[in-house]
Amino acid sequence: MRTFFSLSLLLLGVTGLCGAEPTRKPTAAERGREALLGRAFTPPVVRERDFQHLWRVWGLREKPADFDARLRERYGLHPAPYPNHGLPMGLREARHLLVGKGVAVDCLLCHASSIAGQSVIGLGNTSLDLEALLGEMAVVQGLRSNLPFSLSNVRGTTEASASAAYLFQFRDADLNFRAPVKSRFTGEACEDVPAWWLMKKKQTLYHTGSHSVHAVRSMMSFLLNPLNGPDSIKGCESTFQDIKAYLLTLTPPVYPFPIDAKKAQVGKQLFVEHCARCHGTYGAEGKYPNKIIPLETIGTDSTLLHGFPDGEKVYNATWFAQEKGPRGEALQARSTGGYQAPPLDGIWATAPYFHNGSVPTLYQVLNSRARPRIFTRSYHTGKDDYDTVHAGWKIDLLAEAPGPQVPALTRRRVYDTTQPGRGNGGHRFGDTLTEAERFALIEYLKTL
Repeated sequence: MRTFFSLSLLLLGVTGLCGAEPTRKPTAAERGREALLGRAFTPPVVRERDFQHLWRVWGLREKPADFDARLRERYGLHPAPYPNHGLPMGLREARHLLVGKGVAVDCLLCHASSIAGQSVIGLGNTSLDLEALLGEMAVVQGLRSNLPFSLSNVRGTTEASASAAYLFQFRDADLNFRAPVKSRFTGEACEDVPAWWLMKKKQTLYHTGSHSVHAVRSMMSFLLNPLNGPDSIKGCESTFQDIKAYLLTLTPPVYPFPIDAKKAQVGKQLFVEHCARCHGTYGAEGKYPNKIIPLETIGTDSTLLHGFPDGEKVYNATWFAQEKGPRGEALQARSTGGYQAPPLDGIWATAPYFHNGSVPTLYQVLNSRARPRIFTRSYHTGKDDYDTVHAGWKIDLLAEAPGPQVPALTRRRVYDTTQPGRGNGGHRFGDTLTEAERFALIEYLKTL
């Protein structure tokens, strides 16, 4: 019967009876999109009933009618442009034998955001307060965080590498659980999340270029959740190969405001003269050089580069580093001694800038003397929050940072560039430009 049914379907496809179309298998990218947007890869972090009572941690006496909006506002989350049971991007319904029904976090917590009021998958979430989100989810369940570092020292940045380094301490080379073996790492790197659509041009991953872009396993370290066993983690590799295929299809959002075409044309010539050697050229004949710029040349904050002295050794001793590349080469982590000059596709949307998110606008990238020392912003992502003149986020300058008497939730809204990991020096290559040249160059960057 099964053979007859299958043959009948095949004949219908061949002959086109009743307008039927041949059955088409989904592509890897299509499978990857479905997995990324429809599946939880980690167990719930909060039970469903506790999630609905987060308002109690906020100091409210009853659940507000606008609970969903307040949730997004408090933690820096954004509406999902896909079916997600009413949850914002980054949160997802999930179940686990030990937890029951609850809410899990997924990749889009950090790798999806909104700009000019539009939700964008693949745009780093520079509004996120990960420390508040996961910390308050623990508190509402009567728990407390035992991590030896803050997950977000500043709102909009994360300690992603520190989190991975911390979790690796509890796994042996084959990802089995063990008593923790202490390794050295910083919890003050303040990492800004790169845009996913840049992957299609790059040969390496992450700000330091420490991993090959061909590696899939290096994207899976967040699966080292204590409730995920080694077989569960390894079993996700083929799915993440599909997810990577989907990520390579992503494109940046188009600049939604008016552009001065004449000024942009002048800026293009300036870009070729001053920027293209490191950041590449654009258009149909564009080329990207994939350069790692030595720290002594780029001069930006060194905390991320030097903050994980055991990282390469620990990572390369595990299952994650046993992956092979297209030529059979081992896809292991490596120290590079610098930071990667990224492609600039969609650069207008990826503010704030530098690997630690310390520079709010492109103008300040091109004029080191204009960079703010201490500042805050609304952390909203609407059109009114975007600075179209300087290309980046509107900010408020502060004379000093709030002291320890101020709640941590409020302190994390302030970026103090005098603190570890948050320096905004270096990359002074635009200091020799005139003001007119800077603004022409910015106009061109809006077109990428």
